[in-house]
Amino acid sequence: MKRTGLITDRATVPPFNARDFLESAGTEKTIVKYGRGDTVFTQGDPCDDVMYIQAGSVKLSVLSKFGREAVVAILEPGEFFGEGCLAGQPVRMGSATAVAPSAILRVEKEKMVRLLRNQHAMSDRFIAHMLARNIRIEEDLIDQLFNSSEKRLARMLLLLARYGKDEASIRAVPQITQETLAEMIGTTRSRVNFFLNKFKKLGFIEYDGELRLKVNSSLLGVLLND
Repeated sequence: MKRTGLITDRATVPPFNARDFLESAGTEKTIVKYGRGDTVFTQGDPCDDVMYIQAGSVKLSVLSKFGREAVVAILEPGEFFGEGCLAGQPVRMGSATAVAPSAILRVEKEKMVRLLRNQHAMSDRFIAHMLARNIRIEEDLIDQLFNSSEKRLARMLLLLARYGKDEASIRAVPQITQETLAEMIGTTRSRVNFFLNKFKKLGFIEYDGELRLKVNSSLLGVLLND
């Protein structure tokens, strides 16, 4: 495993299809489709099932008691979320919103617990997911504490473009607004706009007025520049 700044380059692993395991185990599941902007769940809702993204992408966010929203993560196909119910959380600690047309597989808490006990391959994949999520949270915290907003934006764009997942030098980013990027890195929309224009001028990214972003791997130089 290689680390470049706060970007972790993990070895490629075979794709995992949770649906296959659920079907082979005879576990009942529900597949729900959401349009862009649809709410998957809201902060404070009962926490009684685990979700797996089959297609699309989902934004996780938290709302403070003062009404300020912070974006925690943008999740993609192959990722679990809502797993707090397995640790005894009675209600959702944040909200989940589809940022692209999505298909979400939902499994009730009790059925997920039985599946993890009986299907060792599924259990191993789920544990690996949780460990990777913890590593990402630690990296995000270090990034927030010690990096400038310019470096935080560069790192976030590289993560959204799934830097290190393959050898492609240019990768597309899921459609995302400047407001959401600002919430994710803890700065203002005007600062995000300023740095995006700077990155574009330097040839690090390509984007149009709708923020359909493509990220060049040369953006990594922003993280390496002290």
